Amino acid sequence: MTQIGHLGHLIADAVTLHPERVALIQDDVQITYAELEARACRAAGALQRAGLRPGDRVGLLWSNEYHYVEALLGALRTGAVVVPMNSKLGAESLAHVISDSGMRMIAAEPAMSSRARQMLAAVVDRPTVLTHEEWADAPARFDEVPSTPDDVCFQPYTSGSTGKPKGVLLTHRGQIWCADTVSKWKLLDETDRAIVSAPLYHKNAGVTLKICLITGASLVILRQFDPAVTLEVAARHRCTFFGGVPVMLRAILEEARTMPRLDLGSLRFATVGSADVPEELIAGFEERFGIPLLNGYGLTEGGPDVFIEPRFGIRKPGSLGPPLPGCEVRLADLDDPSQDAPPGVVGELWVRNPGLTVGYNNLPLLTEQRLQGGWLVTGDLMTRDADNYYSYVSRRDDMINVGGENVYPREVEATILAHPAVLDCAVVALPHPTKGEAPAAAVVLRPGLSISEEDLKSWCLEHAAAYAHPRRVLLLPDLPVGSTGKVDRSSVRKLMLENAPLAPQ
Repeated sequence: MTQIGHLGHLIADAVTLHPERVALIQDDVQITYAELEARACRAAGALQRAGLRPGDRVGLLWSNEYHYVEALLGALRTGAVVVPMNSKLGAESLAHVISDSGMRMIAAEPAMSSRARQMLAAVVDRPTVLTHEEWADAPARFDEVPSTPDDVCFQPYTSGSTGKPKGVLLTHRGQIWCADTVSKWKLLDETDRAIVSAPLYHKNAGVTLKICLITGASLVILRQFDPAVTLEVAARHRCTFFGGVPVMLRAILEEARTMPRLDLGSLRFATVGSADVPEELIAGFEERFGIPLLNGYGLTEGGPDVFIEPRFGIRKPGSLGPPLPGCEVRLADLDDPSQDAPPGVVGELWVRNPGLTVGYNNLPLLTEQRLQGGWLVTGDLMTRDADNYYSYVSRRDDMINVGGENVYPREVEATILAHPAVLDCAVVALPHPTKGEAPAAAVVLRPGLSISEEDLKSWCLEHAAAYAHPRRVLLLPDLPVGSTGKVDRSSVRKLMLENAPLAPQ
């Protein structure tokens, strides 16, 4: 096995080819690839001396901080399985992750180490807690651990929006395939410099980290997302791309419309994904910045990336583009999954590629349900056209059955967002006394503009099918978002239910 086939040695080529090139930037700190290599070796040695062994689960409990990267690479080099921990989760959810994974050790930033130790008071088999301060001056050496491409190396936990977080088992082969494929698809090289402000424990930022390291590019890490800071950093560090979830890109666009213009001529493209992306957001962003905003789709279990719009060539409004090279997809008929849905007809996405999960930790029944014949059943609904370009429609669970008519939240949201007074919105299903369920919309208005609930309903009745119009509109100052920056639809639904039930209409 070559070094680059091991996720812990993701930076091997960069260290060999240009060790003095900057790998990581945060505030006034700049770390070269040679320095990052030494830091990773120190971390690996310290973790081994603390008792970490091949196959052990090691949690990483960090906010967005560059020491996270050295801990990640170091832990992987010991042969352990890394469990990135969502630092914004509550104690109960984090305790579940620790218990479910059988975690032996937690590498944590000093500010979170006390929290980790307090949280472990109720855990029977308590993991050892280390911080990067414990390897800062250690020797830059460790005992190399043999491994194979099919060894599990990464165990992220899904958000748990429909239950407890679930551990997803990912391999060296799959993680390297994704980093290599996505970096080539995006045409990255060592001259690129990216910004990451989404949480590093989340797949969105995690993929950006990996594609930068594997190509020898530079990564600017922001401690938290701020649209003004993102734009200022992009100009100051001559960044070539950045990305995030739709809420973040919309905030950047709105900030750019009001702040003084900066020199952003170094930007080559931006990316958006991890949630449904309105077409008007892409159009507005591209008009303002003059660079492509590439829509993408992935899921923790599925590669993670499956679709990313190409930087050059054919792009279609509302489309995710074709599948990534090496990624097979099919749209299963909603009534008969053994058959494929024809072009233009909604089907459920099934995915097969080298990056697929090999299963869910301690959940054999779920593994059997979701992995069928080498395919991952995603639960996401899409359409494809004659050119094999795919477009996202909805989560299967989010589809709203209004008296026998299927309504997709994205379609209702697009109608609402077309109104000039609307900045953002989210549509969810609420129980309806006569239709079974019906759409309801949480809406954020543009600053200084106003519109009534009834006027928005009338707008939807005028511009879309009557059965799809929102029966309830709730005006909010902002949409609730989760720890990864995505709109939290369960919180939206709770707000709608608390505000008022749907009346017969």
